[in-house]
This record gives sequence, C-alpha cells and structure tokens, in this order.
Amino acid sequence: MLANASALTEADRAQAVADLEVENHFLPAARRNGLEPGPYVLHLSLWSGKLLFDIRRADDTPLYALALALSPFRSLVKDYYLLVDSYATAVQEGREARIEAIDMGRRGLHNEGARLMIARLAGKVEIDLATARRLFTLLCVLHHRI
Repeated sequence: MLANASALTEADRAQAVADLEVENHFLPAARRNGLEPGPYVLHLSLWSGKLLFDIRRADDTPLYALALALSPFRSLVKDYYLLVDSYATAVQEGREARIEAIDMGRRGLHNEGARLMIARLAGKVEIDLATARRLFTLLCVLHHRI
C-alpha cells in the first residue's frame, strides 16, 4: 500500500504544480512595498518546522522569502494521508462508493487546508482559494517526503 500511496502522492504533486503553472493568484505583500512585479517563481521547502516560501524572479534571482509555522497544519496533513491510504485501499478493493466518499472527504480537507493557508499568509501573500488548495497539496507532499 505504501507504493500506491507514493504514486497517489506523486500524482497529487504533479497535478498541483501543473494547475499552478496554468492559473494562480499569488501576490506578495512586499509587492505593494516595492517588490518588482511578477511573474514569480516559487520554491517551497520545509526547514526547522516551517514551510519556506522562496519567491524569485523568472530568471531564478531571489526576491523575497517568508516562513510559516507548520504546527497549525499538522492535524490536516495527518488526515490527508489517512485519506490517501484509505483511497488506495478502496481502489485496490474496487469499492466505487467508498472511493467517491473519500474523494468528497479529500475535497473538504483541501478546502479546510486552503482556508488555513489563506489565513496564515494574510498580510504576507494574497492568494485565492484555488491557489491555496494547490499550495496545501504541495505542503502535504513535502511533509510526506520527510
């Protein structure tokens, strides 16, 4: 099941990145205070219990960095991986109704994670719900890789 979870996690990561490349709303508060206009390249990483946002120019020159504490997200990340494991099991067992129920739970969890992401970034970076959902997915993937 771990291999399936890893495949699902990788699929979630790839989809989140692809979706962000097509459409996103990401406006650093520093932009209003003199940071040059986008587009920006965003590097995400985890370091010392924090999610690091390394915001760069299109040519990869660093512009601005900020860090968010991970502790408010921990229970949501844990729940995310419980759902991923449940999904993998339901797929293996061919339980269509269970798969649909888990998908609904995942959407709800992503919305909760997105609202928390928006709240935690308030005053630092302006994002919309769709962008926040994708960033929450990437946070979960990064957390899982550790």
